[in-house]
Amino acid sequence: MTAITNFEQLTAHLVERGLRKRVAVVCASDSSTQNAVARALREGFAEAIFVGSREAVEANADIQLYSDHISYVDATDGDDAAQKAVALVREGKADILMKGLINTDNLLHAVLNKETGILPRGQVLTHITASAIPGYPKLLFFTDAAVIPYPTHEQRVEQVRYIVKLCHDFGISTPKISLIHCSEKVGGKFFPFTERYAEIIEQGAAGEFGSCIIDGPLDLKTSCCKESLVKKGISSPLDGEADALIFPDIQAGNVFYKTITFFCHAETAGMLAGTLAPVVLPSRGDSEQCKYCSLALAAINA
Repeated sequence: MTAITNFEQLTAHLVERGLRKRVAVVCASDSSTQNAVARALREGFAEAIFVGSREAVEANADIQLYSDHISYVDATDGDDAAQKAVALVREGKADILMKGLINTDNLLHAVLNKETGILPRGQVLTHITASAIPGYPKLLFFTDAAVIPYPTHEQRVEQVRYIVKLCHDFGISTPKISLIHCSEKVGGKFFPFTERYAEIIEQGAAGEFGSCIIDGPLDLKTSCCKESLVKKGISSPLDGEADALIFPDIQAGNVFYKTITFFCHAETAGMLAGTLAPVVLPSRGDSEQCKYCSLALAAINA
């Protein structure tokens, strides 16, 4: 499989593969969610199960063109829709969970329910973003901009594990993973988490995550720019060509996300990992394109 380097290639790969993933869509009453799902139906990589908001979906003529690939589950309200959609995943009747016009907290309450949710005991819930940034020659993956405030070492190990797998799904045979810090030096006094980066690097070298190259601490520029490495006199096996960034905390990840989308006009796709099935959890303000790309991201990972 040739490595996928942009979202257009991702769609082409999913079309060529010809597999429709079952998507449980919660409260798809907004046009951006409906149109994103309609596009996935048209491209042929999705079957849609609309949970709640049936009247709104039935009024969308574009979706009705693919009536052979859609079904409905009625719900009394958002919480009921969330619980029923999560149950579909838990019962193996849906491959992807997608948020529509419902509060994130309401959906996560159903996802994380200890008795009926879809986060297996012992698994780490984290958020992964894929970004197409103008000027960078390939997709850049990163975690975590939305879920874990201050990852523990154990959580960071799982973040690496998830993101390596996702890179493999994209045909990146040996992804280059950077453990991000504001400096290339371990700073245990003020940044104790950097002291355990070496353990993660050793785990990677031992093959614990599958084929990958891990290095750090590195700052963002030395992770993604060979010229910066040369100027600083730093040697790194990533060679300034990172495929994925592991941010030290949610503040760094979130600021990076907002910076590349606002100032650089990057295209992004995001999903929750660690659950029984990928969860597409866009903001209600996200564009149709972002929601579509997120659905495609989940489809290749499902």
